[in-house]
Amino acid sequence: MALEDRVSELAGEVRPTDGEAAANARERHLTLTKPPGSLGRLEELGARLSGMATKVPPPVPGDPAVVICAGDHGVLARGISPWPKEVTAAMVENFCAGGAAVNAIAKTVGARVSVLDVGVASELGRHPLLRGAKVRPGTDDLSAGPSMSREEAARAIMAGAGVAEELIESGGVDLLVTGDMGIGNTTPAAALVSAFTGRPPAGTTGRGTGVDDETLRLKVRVVEEALELHRPDPTDPIGVLAALGGLEHAAIAGIVLMGAVYGVPVVLDGVVSNSAALVAHALVPDCAGYLIAGHLSVEPGAAVALGHLDLEPLLDLSMRLGEGTGGLLAVPVVQAAARVLGEMATFEEAGVG
Repeated sequence: MALEDRVSELAGEVRPTDGEAAANARERHLTLTKPPGSLGRLEELGARLSGMATKVPPPVPGDPAVVICAGDHGVLARGISPWPKEVTAAMVENFCAGGAAVNAIAKTVGARVSVLDVGVASELGRHPLLRGAKVRPGTDDLSAGPSMSREEAARAIMAGAGVAEELIESGGVDLLVTGDMGIGNTTPAAALVSAFTGRPPAGTTGRGTGVDDETLRLKVRVVEEALELHRPDPTDPIGVLAALGGLEHAAIAGIVLMGAVYGVPVVLDGVVSNSAALVAHALVPDCAGYLIAGHLSVEPGAAVALGHLDLEPLLDLSMRLGEGTGGLLAVPVVQAAARVLGEMATFEEAGVG
């Protein structure tokens, strides 16, 4: 079976969330010992978790994992970032050594860390936290031609899906957080957001690692050139991904799809994860029902993508690091939303009223 067919088959396994369970959760909230609506958006999050789990109350996620998908980018040669591509490999080694922000935050919220190499340009050593599924050593320059072939895009999607399935099936993971690492990857993220939402690059392209005004103007121009060159068709998500995306974007799309197949909530991190979710959503819109926006990145494309997905971020901490850091910080909020539905007493049980 061709890899694109395998992706289509995987997307076809996604089922809508359970609207009846979500409605029953909202009804249950009305019976709990609190004024109606007093827990604000936590109540709707609990209802959404019930819809994902198809039962009320939903299980409290007790074994979260962040998957950091890593790849390099040919567009870096255009000068869209001051950082060299070698930083990608160095940061992967830092993740494995436990020295990055994602490690500290994952430890804080009790999440395990997995790193997936789908496209790092450098060769990496073996490590227990690192899974090697390198499709190719980085993409090509999206402003000069396709980032990758359709087959390579599909292979990277299936690599992400594979690690998600492994964590769920054999690892017992019940909450997935998407993370990314790839110097230059906010440029393809902006291109993907523009392609799927129709918003111009000036409204989807941000400073990434903190570039100056001149470099930001260059990034916008590069994204404009790529869109003009490829004229992406959002009804052909694999084609859009192959033309404009990164290998880590593809892998994250695969994590989203597999999480949805298993009914496991997937917490999105920043703009790279958000843009990858647009690919998965274009493949099967029902997967959005299993997505939770962990936070709002300061990258402008993040808000555009989340609006298209009809997701409201749980946190807004002015973060833009990536790695899965913002998504991880939302894990306790997700756990609390499930726990209050299951452990709060009703008025009747408490003898109140």
